[in-house]
Amino acid sequence: MTSLLKKLLFCTVATCISTASFAETLRWGGARDIFSLDPYSYGSTSNLAFLNHIYEGLVRYTPEFVVEPALATSWELIDNKVWRFKLREGVKFQDGSDFTSADVLASMKRVSHPSSPLRGNIPLFVGATAVDDYTVDIEVSSPSPLFLNDMTNIFMFDGDWLVKNNSEMPTDVGGQVEGYTTFHTNGTGPFQLESRVPDSKTILVKHNGWWDTPKHNLDRIEFTPIASPATRVAALLSGEIDLVDGVPLQDVKRLESTPDIRVEQRPDLRTINLVFNRKEKLNDGRDNFFNDIRVRQAIDHAIDRDLLAKRVMRGMTHTAGTVVAPEIPGYTKELDIPTKYDPELSKKLLEEAGAVGTEFTYLCMNDESVNEEDVCSVIVTMLSRVGLKPKLDIGPRAVQAPKRSSGKSDMFMIGWANEPTLDAYSILVQVLSSRKGAAGVANYGGWSYPELDVLTEKAALEMDRDKRLALESEALGIVKSEVIMIPLHQQPMAWGMTKKVEDVTIRADNKPRHWLTRIAK
Repeated sequence: MTSLLKKLLFCTVATCISTASFAETLRWGGARDIFSLDPYSYGSTSNLAFLNHIYEGLVRYTPEFVVEPALATSWELIDNKVWRFKLREGVKFQDGSDFTSADVLASMKRVSHPSSPLRGNIPLFVGATAVDDYTVDIEVSSPSPLFLNDMTNIFMFDGDWLVKNNSEMPTDVGGQVEGYTTFHTNGTGPFQLESRVPDSKTILVKHNGWWDTPKHNLDRIEFTPIASPATRVAALLSGEIDLVDGVPLQDVKRLESTPDIRVEQRPDLRTINLVFNRKEKLNDGRDNFFNDIRVRQAIDHAIDRDLLAKRVMRGMTHTAGTVVAPEIPGYTKELDIPTKYDPELSKKLLEEAGAVGTEFTYLCMNDESVNEEDVCSVIVTMLSRVGLKPKLDIGPRAVQAPKRSSGKSDMFMIGWANEPTLDAYSILVQVLSSRKGAAGVANYGGWSYPELDVLTEKAALEMDRDKRLALESEALGIVKSEVIMIPLHQQPMAWGMTKKVEDVTIRADNKPRHWLTRIAK
């Protein structure tokens, strides 16, 4: 029995009494820890979802993915180039400071800085000016209504607090740039930070000064990252944890048949893709053989997706033929046809390309996408069988993410849920576009397809929804025909909970919304 499991399964009398005294405490076990307390530091959906309990944007999504007011009460588009936001008056930061237009300006300046990892989330942003203390004009490069979707993930900081703590510049998890905001918070949200010990426990408590009417009945959230799937399940079964995300797929049926345990499971919005280094040279200086489309096609045909779905994902996923999920606008059923498994064709294509026996590194993570370690191991076997020599480089995301983002891998995985935009424009502008300004910020492979860039730029300017989606679908057709990325499947999601959790809102975006969670008293 591991020391962590012992810690979870047993407690001292003092600890038990302390826990019992918080009758409205949600004990939440996560598959991974958050990376930073700075929401601008890393474009991670899970990190932003956690921090959304502390910080808020001008607008937010309802559980049905409809944009609604948050720190702004209303907005209008002026002359097709400026979004004018009326701010909510009387909002207080958790240190008691007033929320005003000055805080919006400071936040937008910080998140749009060239060194900000989140700048790609607002590719249309040009600048911001204050009309008065509670009115802000945000200039955009095009009048696209998707700008409001993008703003759901842009959380507001206290500008004076940033200055006081020398934090006007953004931090960067991938670049290992830390600062005061990495370890401290001051938001306007429903919960505030009480304490944090990385990789151990983060505790949030109810923010009694929250401007909104609470629908939750929580006084306290104790978040414990539990990387081991077996330990996570044991903690849930023992009652030491009330709610876990990332239930191991192999344990879903067992938990569903366990009294007083409930499981919510479905494919989420995140598509898992294989991606290639497409620079002229590989990291070791060799000519890049992935730039030969026959090699990419060979790898595509070498993957037995049915085997992955049945054996590794246990039938709980949607096998993908395109890089966006069916729920994402821009998706077309015609593109969602998985590439046929044909190892003989793979061998032929590799022979034609002169790539038989080629060695390369395949970077994976053991704590990012669901069952990624098993997926990667199976793909290594499949590629080896057709004559390639992949070398698996696997490790935790904290180690692997900087290698991926800096181009120090030959082939790697990317999962993309198209959040917060919830539109195919997200992956087109942030991942698939050439690197230029705010575009291509997650283009880790260094590819460039001018015709795709043109379609994406047109989509950003198109106000007619049907025409915009047609442009996006055409661009996704290029992605498929050029094998820029190889889609594998929509990631499955599963949450397990005890009967103590009376009501919890879980949607296809796989984001916790504990300001809506209620526990039994």
